Parts: sequence; structure tokens; C-alpha cells
Amino acid sequence: MPVVSNFRTTLSRIALGASAGLVAGFTALAVAELVAGLIRPAAGPLTVVGGAVIDRTPAAVKDFAIRTFGEDDKTVLQLGILAVLALIAAALGVVGLRHRRAGSCGILVFGVVGAVAALSRPDSEGIGDVLPSLAGALAGALALYVLAGRAAPASTTEEGANGGGWNRRGFLVAAGATAVGATAAGFLGRYLTGRQAQGATASRQGLVLPAPASPAPAVPKGVQLKIPGITPFTTPNGDFYRVDTALVVPKVDAGSWRLRIHGKGVSRARTYTLDDLLARPLIERDITLTCVSNEVGGPYAGNARWLGVRLSDLLAECGVKPPSAGGGADQLVARSVDGMTLGSPVEDVMDGRDALLAVGMNGEPLPFDHGFPVRMVVPGLYGYVSACKWIEDIELTTFDAYDPYWVKRKWARKAPIKTQSRIDTPKPFGRPDAGTVVVAGVAWAQHRGITRVQIRVDDGPWQDADLAAQDTVDTWRQWSYRWQATPGGHNLTVRATDSTGQVQTEQRTRTVPDGASGWHSVFVTVT
Repeated sequence: MPVVSNFRTTLSRIALGASAGLVAGFTALAVAELVAGLIRPAAGPLTVVGGAVIDRTPAAVKDFAIRTFGEDDKTVLQLGILAVLALIAAALGVVGLRHRRAGSCGILVFGVVGAVAALSRPDSEGIGDVLPSLAGALAGALALYVLAGRAAPASTTEEGANGGGWNRRGFLVAAGATAVGATAAGFLGRYLTGRQAQGATASRQGLVLPAPASPAPAVPKGVQLKIPGITPFTTPNGDFYRVDTALVVPKVDAGSWRLRIHGKGVSRARTYTLDDLLARPLIERDITLTCVSNEVGGPYAGNARWLGVRLSDLLAECGVKPPSAGGGADQLVARSVDGMTLGSPVEDVMDGRDALLAVGMNGEPLPFDHGFPVRMVVPGLYGYVSACKWIEDIELTTFDAYDPYWVKRKWARKAPIKTQSRIDTPKPFGRPDAGTVVVAGVAWAQHRGITRVQIRVDDGPWQDADLAAQDTVDTWRQWSYRWQATPGGHNLTVRATDSTGQVQTEQRTRTVPDGASGWHSVFVTVT
């Protein structure tokens, strides 16, 4: 059966080649991880290539990823990159069986891609950032060259005679040794990366937040309704939404952190340490944040108690004036340690609202996921134009002179939060029993406040819901409605009115360019 024999031999060669490519690819990533751990973890190839992919992804695709995968969008991206790299590595391994140099050169090409991506990152620290990608590629190319040689025909050996002319034993020994070495390198790289973060972790654990000079007003009784299924008034830190572009959460040592304020209209540029901020009078406020990627009825809103310094005080200290007072800058550009830029209207952050450089969240130092050691919080503005995490630089400029990260990707320059409401209970496609059903949820219109919420059953008239007590105009407000439910399918719709008298619009829009709008509704079947 020569045809069957040849087919089996071909499959065996392809399997050997693909295995060689996968081991070589794994070696490349592991060595790159090790070098990144020695130099700078943020320069690792998965991080820089993933960041470059995020930067070049159209806004509509990013919006789809957040809508579909939620806070797991970055994990999905990294798994996707690994899957693509695995396929390419396997293909290069097959090529390398007949053309060892060509296969190895293919891996080197990907090292160059990683190096270019590293240099293109906004937080790049220079030529040293290319070393992880290049070192990993060299190791991977060498591994493939050696393994392809081990898998070469060896007709004079016993294993060659029994394996279709291929030195299986020699290949397996070499591949196993390479994989073990690569695994060790990867673990060592992870260990070094973890050690670099230990200082930041220790600085957070050792940080004692001062008592606020201006404590948050006491939360009125009745802000939290005792209704199963309703969103808590205060969002625990572990449940607070996280939407950003950071594939690796920055871990900044509080002792080395600095904030520079400079730019147009700044008569006294200054640099602040965390101790400088903590020595100032701190204010504490309950503020609800909302992500512009939040769909109608979506989960990307949360309320927390923030502790921080008034941003307007720092700006005034540096000589900054709002445009209404003759200031030359109308945009504040905040930069994070990972290079993200967000642009806020100077007029808004200096108009008397509680715009903060926050250091605390719900009674503890900011979690790393939420910007430790310092972040911006501006009530009334979507996060992408106000909520800079891991902030290290504030530049005063104009909207005409500079477009921040999201504006370059077709999002609006200015984005006040739209009036929105959401049904938390009953859940979509729920099956409540006939009789009294409590419909409840939250509504928000930060810096304006909610004054009315209405419910409509099917196409019936709008009915006023009962409002929970209001904390401040900068927080969301719970509501409830006792519905006398009758058997059958029903559509429940909610809308809210803010303190200006503006009723939440029915017009449905997507999140791009300045936030979603429309009425939230859920369909239930009453049994």
C-alpha cells in the first residue's frame, strides 16, 4: 500500500514540523517574557502588539468587543493573538522542515514586528523596549532551526527506518529539552515581573489615607431600596466596572509617583508628589461614574465614595483660569503612565463641581484597576473625557490644538453624560407570577439629578414610579413601581426626567460618538 504509506509519512512530517514551530513559538514568547521582566514588563511583545491592535481597531469594533465580551475583552484579544501566533508558528515549522533558514527567518520577522510595535507605543521608553521582542525572536528562530534539523531524514537510524525516514527520537528529545528550558524562562520572567510590582503593592498596602477636611454629606435614609435584584446604591470596589485599553494594569509605586501640571495659561508650572496631595485639605464625595461605552440598560455605571483633592484648586495654584475668566486654554489633557490621553473642558473642571484628583475609593486607597495612586473624577462627564486613571501629567491646551486618544478615533470632543434609566428587576425574559410585581432600577443624570421616573406597560400610559431619596445630583437614584401584573407577555419600558425638565429621549443611538440614548425595556412573561 505505497499510497497509504506515503500519506502517513506526509502527515507525520507535517505533525513534526507543526510541533517544531509551536515549540519554537513558545520559546520565543517565554524568552521575551524573561527579557521583559529584566528590562520593563510593559515592553513584552504580547503587551505591545496587543496595544497596537487596540489602537488601530475602529471605534465600532471596540464598541462591539465591549458589548459582547464586557470586561473580558482584553482576555479575548490576548487569546486571539496567541491563537494566530500559534497557527503561524505551526506553518513556519512545516516550512522549516524543507527550508530551515526560511522558517527561522519567518520567526525573526515577527520579532521585528514586535520591536516596531514597542517603539510605537505612547509609553515607550526608547530603544531598550525592542529587546524583549528581538531576543525572543532570536531564541525562537534558533530553536526552530535546531528542531527542524533534528526532524530531518535519518534513514540510517532504527527510528528513521521505522518512522518514515524521520528522526523522531532525536526530535522528541530536543523538543522536550527546549520546551522545559522555555518554561523555566517564562516562569522566571513572570517572577521578575512580579518582583517589580512588589514595590507598588507595598506602597499601596502601607498608605494611610488622611481624614477628609470636607467629609461627604451623610447619605439620606431611603437612598437604598430594600428590593431584591436592584443595583446597590454604593458599588463595592470589586464590582465597579472597568473599561480601559490597558492590557496590563499599571502598578505604580506611590513613592516615585509624580504629577506635572503645565501648558497654555499656566503661569507657575508645578510637579506634585503623592505626599504633596495628601498634605492638602481632602474632600470626600459620592459620585456616580458612567462609561461612554455603556449601552442603553448596560452595566457600565457605578457609584462610589471618592476621596481626593479639588482639581480646580491645583489649577488655580498654577495660575490657570477658565475661558469664562479670560483663560487661554479650553482643554485639559490628562496623560496616564501608559500613554493614554483624555481631554476635559477646562470650564467644566473649574465651574465649582467636585472635580477631583482622587486618592481613595470607598474608604481605601484606589485599587490598581481603578488608577492607584491617583486618578481623575469629574461628575457629569463620561469617563473618556474625564476619568484618567494612573494619571501623571496634566497639560493645558486648546481643543483646536490637540486631539486626545478617543477624539482621534471619531469620538466627540465634549461628552456630558446623558439622562438614562435602567430596569434592574424583573430581568429580561423573566417569568414573574401574576399579581403585584415590583419593577425597580436606577436612573442617572450626573450634575443635574433625577426628579422623575416613569414606567409604561406595553403601549399603555406612562405611570410615575416611586423615587428613593436623592443623595446628591452627582449620584444615581433608585426607583420602584408596583405593577399589577396580568398573565401573558408584557413589555416594560422606563424613562427618566432630570432637574432641568429634560425628559430622556426615545431616540435610539449607539455609543459612538458621545454615548447611547433611548429607553430601556424588558420583556417578561407573567404566569
